[in-house]
Amino acid sequence: MITNHKWIWLGLIMATCQVSAQISQDSLEMMIGQMIIVGVDQKDTGSMDSLLAEIRANKLGGVILYEKDLQSDSTKPALAKLVHLLQQDAPVPLFISIDEEGGLVNRLRPKYGFPKTLKASTLGKMDMVDSTYYYAEQTAISLYQFGFNLNYAPSVDLNINPDNPVIGKLGRSYSADHEKVARHASAFIRAHNDWQIATTIKHFPGHGSSTKDTHLGIADVSDTWQLSELYPYKTLIDSGWVKGIMTAHIVNRTLDHKKLPGTLSASVIGILRDFLDYDGVIFSDDMHMGAISKHYGLKKSIQLAIKAGVDVLLFSNHVFDDEKTSLAGVRSIILELLKEGKLQQEHITSSYYRVIQLKQELGLLTPNYHENLAKRLKSLY
Repeated sequence: MITNHKWIWLGLIMATCQVSAQISQDSLEMMIGQMIIVGVDQKDTGSMDSLLAEIRANKLGGVILYEKDLQSDSTKPALAKLVHLLQQDAPVPLFISIDEEGGLVNRLRPKYGFPKTLKASTLGKMDMVDSTYYYAEQTAISLYQFGFNLNYAPSVDLNINPDNPVIGKLGRSYSADHEKVARHASAFIRAHNDWQIATTIKHFPGHGSSTKDTHLGIADVSDTWQLSELYPYKTLIDSGWVKGIMTAHIVNRTLDHKKLPGTLSASVIGILRDFLDYDGVIFSDDMHMGAISKHYGLKKSIQLAIKAGVDVLLFSNHVFDDEKTSLAGVRSIILELLKEGKLQQEHITSSYYRVIQLKQELGLLTPNYHENLAKRLKSLY
């Protein structure tokens, strides 16, 4: 028996298969929705109601959750309820995503009853791949239990600059040795794949040599970046295990003479697609970060990112209220760019197909997905 959710999904697939035909406005908006992941604001009832309405209308690809989304009391039951609420009426199940690298980049902390994690730098110094797999599997099990299906990890940045304020100093790199980074990242990825959690290796094409933090503004690695920073990507892509790759907002004039941040650079993403032969989903880093938001307007940054080849735009909304970006606003901008001829329909359909393919690989499109997920989550509250 095909549910109403599946009829909507099948109808959308049929519409998009007719590449040469004009795609209906509704179908186009649904495809654009699959290209967007946003943060959740539970404290704002109006915002939450609007988000749930967009989800029911099949106009959102996923959400990202942070520690701020966890209640201090009854944390686990409340988290299970939140994920169930978000996912239950989504015609095409959402990416429920999180930044869960371990160490300092850790939302599901032991104080909430979740397993202990270690920094990548600690695991790299230990250099016991089995230990890396063990800790990664503990994380993956927790994510699976609570309905997450996408983790923005591991970082495969090389620890070229130990004083790097956002990588080296935070212990987010396994090593300066590219082979060691690839080995440990591989263990992290395998542990997540074993629990049907997609990983997103980052930050392409390499953030390890930077001296500045792209959360705050432009970081230029033109004089410090090394070709070896591509090695972990090449190794992991060739393994066939990579489900997603996240771009960096760093400027690298060696790779892009226009001085565009990697997320907005067709040259940088072209290396990923053409030189490294990657055809999976490309996620942007948070579009609210200073390297983008302080130097490019919302419309221009969306245009450049999609045109460059980014498949999914991430807006964390982990910012001040007056800086938050609405889902409807992003969708409206993309539709406007299409109307103006600054983006082409092919940009949307190709990204949509990659997103749907990944969701299918993760089992999100199986007939009993909603039912099985609901049972798992309800057992936690």
